[in-house]
Amino acid sequence: MEIYALSIGARVKHPTMGEGVVFDLDARTVYAFFKDHGEQTISRSFAGLEVTAAGPELPGAELDMDAVEEALTSVLERMQMPQRPVEMARKYEGGSMELKPRDTSLKSKELPIDDFFHKIVMIRDRFRVLEQKINAHPKLSEQDKVELQQYITRCYGSLTTFNILFEDKEDHFVGQKGEG
Repeated sequence: MEIYALSIGARVKHPTMGEGVVFDLDARTVYAFFKDHGEQTISRSFAGLEVTAAGPELPGAELDMDAVEEALTSVLERMQMPQRPVEMARKYEGGSMELKPRDTSLKSKELPIDDFFHKIVMIRDRFRVLEQKINAHPKLSEQDKVELQQYITRCYGSLTTFNILFEDKEDHFVGQKGEG
């Protein structure tokens, strides 16, 4: 069944990409933007695409693609920024870490925990940007995206040791959860 009663701005639901918004149409194709998958091209004959809300009716108004692209770029840039400041656990503020080599004749190295925490947060934020870029990449297959996401999830799991440094649990690294 082909979708013809569709307009720009309509909300759609895709079985694997979730909810999206139609930003362009032609005789055979629906162009939609999905939060986690970016811009996607979908055939109007694809049976799995469901219209969840009609687009606005704007008689005579042409969609300015430059304005849409500028707005999407702005939104994506804001999504890459932390939503709120990430705080280090108070008990470690002003503390230091000492790295001691096994060989006692070698000198140990002391690091401020604040600096170490900042580096951990930067790694986490860069992983999040990487996830967004993977999801929005037009040339990666869905299988490739899933495999790369699973790899990143395993990396997050390796970083859970550092969760003790975070003040808020919602800032913690979360790896793959066990089934059971």
